[in-house]
Amino acid sequence: MTENKSIITRRNFIAKTGTLAAGAALVNPLSSLFAQSKGKKMRVAMVGTGVRGTGMWGKRVMHDFSDHVEFVGLSDINIGRLEYAKKYIGVDCPIFTDFEKMMNKTKPEVLIVTTMDSTHDEFIIKGMEMGADIISEKPMTTDEHKCQAILDAERRTGKKVTVTFNYRYGPYMTKIKELLMQKRIGDIVSVDFHWYLNVHHGASYFRRWHGLTKNSGSLWVHKATHHFDLLNWWLDSEPEMVYALGDLEYYGKNNAFRGTKCRGCEHTAKCEFYYDVTKSQRYMDLYVNNEKYDGYFRDGCLWREEIDIYDKMTAQIRHANNVLTSYSLTTYSPYEGWRIAFNGTEGRIDAWEGIPWKEKDQIDQSQLHTAEMSQEKDKDTSKYDPIMVMDNFGDYEEIRIPRSTGGHGGGDTRLKHRIFVEPNMPDPYGHAAGTRDGSMSILTGIAARNSIESKKPIFIKDLTDLKPRVKRGKA
Repeated sequence: MTENKSIITRRNFIAKTGTLAAGAALVNPLSSLFAQSKGKKMRVAMVGTGVRGTGMWGKRVMHDFSDHVEFVGLSDINIGRLEYAKKYIGVDCPIFTDFEKMMNKTKPEVLIVTTMDSTHDEFIIKGMEMGADIISEKPMTTDEHKCQAILDAERRTGKKVTVTFNYRYGPYMTKIKELLMQKRIGDIVSVDFHWYLNVHHGASYFRRWHGLTKNSGSLWVHKATHHFDLLNWWLDSEPEMVYALGDLEYYGKNNAFRGTKCRGCEHTAKCEFYYDVTKSQRYMDLYVNNEKYDGYFRDGCLWREEIDIYDKMTAQIRHANNVLTSYSLTTYSPYEGWRIAFNGTEGRIDAWEGIPWKEKDQIDQSQLHTAEMSQEKDKDTSKYDPIMVMDNFGDYEEIRIPRSTGGHGGGDTRLKHRIFVEPNMPDPYGHAAGTRDGSMSILTGIAARNSIESKKPIFIKDLTDLKPRVKRGKA
C-alpha cells in the first residue's frame, strides 16, 4: 500500500477558504449584532472579571482590537477583582458591583458575559432587556429552563446573542469540516469521539466552583459543550436523543482525607494533587488577594464532600440525520488530548490532538493546558497536525495542517476578529454561532445529565421549544 500525503500550507488554507466563500457564504448571526459606522468604536461592557474575562476578553481584546473596541464599564460582585481587572486589562472605565447601574449609566452596545455559568442567563436576559447585544462565554447556560428563558428574551427584545465557540475557528477543526462538507468519505453514519483531561487540568475543575452542579451544570455542560458543538457543526445536524451513563468515583468524597484548601492543608505531603496557587502571581493578584470579599478559594480541596459533578462520563447520541455517536469524557487521564473517527459510506477519517506517543515534541502535562490557552503564537512554524483519510477500497491519505497556537488551536484570535473587526465577512464554514447553536450544544449535555438521573433516554424536543433539525441551517 502506498502512502499519499497532502501538506496544507497556511497560504493554501486561506486560499481554499476564500474560494469556498465565493459560493457558500452562510447567514452570519453577527452581521446584525454590530452594525458599526466607519471609524466608530464598539461600546463594550463586561460582567464577570475572572481569569477568562480579564484575559481572553479583557487584556487580549485591548491589546489586539483597541482600534475597534472601547470598554465603557466592568462589573463583578467582588470589588477587589474589579480593581485588579481594571489595571490588568489596561482600561480607564468605571467599575460597578451593581450590574444594572452599570448598564443604565454606560449604555453599552455590547455586553460580554463571563460570569459563573449558572448566572449567564441572568445577565444575558437583563443585558438584552437593557438594550445590549450579547457575547456569551460558553456554555450559554446550565439547564433547559434557563435556556428557554434566553430564547424567549432574544425573541422578545430583538437583540442577539453570540456564543463564543472558539474551537470551531481553528484551522485543524476547520479542515475536518471542509472534508465533511466535500463528502470526502461519503455520508457519515457514525462517530467515535473521546476527550481526555489529564490529572492536572481535569482536577482543576473539581478544585474550583465548577465542582458543584448548581454552578456549572456539571462537566456535561461546562466542558462538553465545546465537544457537542463541534459534533453538531461537523455533522451539520442537531441532536435528537441522548442516553448516558456517569459517576463520581475518583474526586470528591472518594478520598480518605480532605481539607478546605491546599494552602495550609495538613495533608500536603501525601496528596498527589497538591496545588500551590502562590506560584502564580496572576492568580494571587486576581483570586487570593480578594478572597476576603466573597470567600472564593481558587485552590479549594478537590476532595470536598460537597462536590457532586460526574468525573467519568459516556453517552450515546443520535442526531436528527441518523448519525450515531459514541462519546466519552475522562477527567483523570495521564495525558490531555482527544480522538475522533468519522465512519462514512465510502471511508473513514481519523483525527486527534495531544496523544503523547504520536507527538514528536513532548510537553510537561502539568503545563499543557496553560500552553494551550496561551494567546501567544508559537514561533516554530514547522509543526503540523495530521488528519488521516482512508477509502474503503483504496489507500490512505495523510493531510498535514500547520499547527496553530494562540488559544484553542488558533481559534481565539479568529473568533474575536470576526466579532470585533469583520462581523459581515463571508462565513463559508458556518463558524459563527448564535442561540440555536448555543442551545443545541448545552441541551446535549443537559439531556445526558437528565438521562443519568432518570436512567432513561432523553429526547431533545422535550427540553425546550426547539425541535432538532436534520440540517442545522441558520445559526
